Amino acid sequence: MKKIFTLLFSLSLAFFLCQKVELKEVTDSSQVFRGEIAGIPITMQLNYTGIVDCSQYQHFVEGWYYYNKHQKKIPLSGIYDYGKLYLYNFGNKQKQSFKILQEKITSPQLIEKTDSIAQTLEPKEVFDFTNEDLHTEITGNFHLKDKTYAVKLFTIDNMIYRFNNYLILPNNRKINTYDFIDRYGGNELISYKSDHAGNRVLLYFERMSNFNACGMCGASEGEKGYRILYFTKDWNYKNYEEFLTESCLQNIYDTTKTKSKDRKTLKYKINKTATSPSYTLTVDVNNASIIKSK
Repeated sequence: MKKIFTLLFSLSLAFFLCQKVELKEVTDSSQVFRGEIAGIPITMQLNYTGIVDCSQYQHFVEGWYYYNKHQKKIPLSGIYDYGKLYLYNFGNKQKQSFKILQEKITSPQLIEKTDSIAQTLEPKEVFDFTNEDLHTEITGNFHLKDKTYAVKLFTIDNMIYRFNNYLILPNNRKINTYDFIDRYGGNELISYKSDHAGNRVLLYFERMSNFNACGMCGASEGEKGYRILYFTKDWNYKNYEEFLTESCLQNIYDTTKTKSKDRKTLKYKINKTATSPSYTLTVDVNNASIIKSK
């Protein structure tokens, strides 16, 4: 009987542990891409090397590519510009030419002239991915001497620098908030709850308002608030709600925060703004829920 009890306890403990929810932050500063040039398979890796001027979405990159059949790495360097990619192989003068390119491109206006500036450095090979339409893959051109070939990367997101927030869920599930909330990250796991309606995960977040430091709210302390993620009983993702407590973009400032004695209930008094009336957020940490009231 004792052995049976021990076995049942162990199984119950194992089940309880497998129901645990975790959040892991992983910042990518490089990406590996699979693709092809004129139907020939290639692999490419690009590394983030710093922003050009103000925007995180406009930065220098360097790395390599190779033809899968030979796997001889060919150096590349260039610019990522809001989804567009300009990549150059300068041959034996790769490092020197890339340094000159960085010194010459110092503003968003000069980024628009990237290719004409790079051509003065006589690149041996050029990749340009300039299509702005959403497809199942990134397409562009590969220029070698006086010939041009179609090139594609088998991805719908070629962003090099990424703030990933992975939620590790029961039933061997994992989702990345980057894919369905926003690209800013900054989430913190507060609690989670299961009941007859399904499963809920409560996140607190603090993130910058704008990746462009020279744009609106670029120098602000950022956006702050809570998110509730809703799941089915089997932990299939359904949707999420967002509740702001501070925001430069929404003009939400001077929020008043109070806590219950056990710190399990938090109340935020949000003042009236130019676009919305005042309201109160009551955050129930134990229940992973939020009530918005007048």
